[in-house]
Amino acid sequence: MTRAALIVLADGRFPAGGHAHSGGVEAAVASGAVHDTVSLGAFCRGRLHTAGLTAAGLAAAAADGHDALVLDEAADARTPMPALRKVARRLGRQMLRAARVTWPSADLDRLARDRPQGVHQPVVLGVAARAAGLTPLDAAQAAAYESISCPATAAVRLLSLDPFDATALLARLAPEMDDVADAAVTAAGRLTGLGIDALPAASAPLLDLTGEQHAAWTVRLFAS
Repeated sequence: MTRAALIVLADGRFPAGGHAHSGGVEAAVASGAVHDTVSLGAFCRGRLHTAGLTAAGLAAAAADGHDALVLDEAADARTPMPALRKVARRLGRQMLRAARVTWPSADLDRLARDRPQGVHQPVVLGVAARAAGLTPLDAAQAAAYESISCPATAAVRLLSLDPFDATALLARLAPEMDDVADAAVTAAGRLTGLGIDALPAASAPLLDLTGEQHAAWTVRLFAS
């Protein structure tokens, strides 16, 4: 049952709003940094080991039962750009709405009650994973996968890439996704003894800057 729940949570059709976001790849395509499958691969690898690792750590910690509101504050500190904080909370609200219907739990209800402005999406993902009976590793794997599946899917639409090539790219990155998830779970396991600073805080300054610029575009295909 829990493995099936992981499939549901990581499925791109789960109504968590991710289809409307490109994970920064729309701005990268506009700048020319991403223009084919090879450059998309470099983009996804970089995002996986920075934003993806940070998200996976937060998700693993939330799935392990750590205080989601404290983790939300940690997510805020790890998201320096206001536009990206807004995006993360918007996605969190949508995921929370879907998760409360799918896996009703007191923890999810608490988030909705105590943070009506929204909670960062990786934190909600972790709490939802716990409600679904999943492990911290499951949550970390889902977060790592999501960090690159959204950009890959968006790039297919933006560049008319062959979807088979984009899917093959994700498959080639699978061992690195496992490594990121393992590192995230290890970090989350140190949280009780070392405090919130034990969680990953990997940064991608260029993604932060282009994310803020993208939010100011008057015409765009994706919300981020």
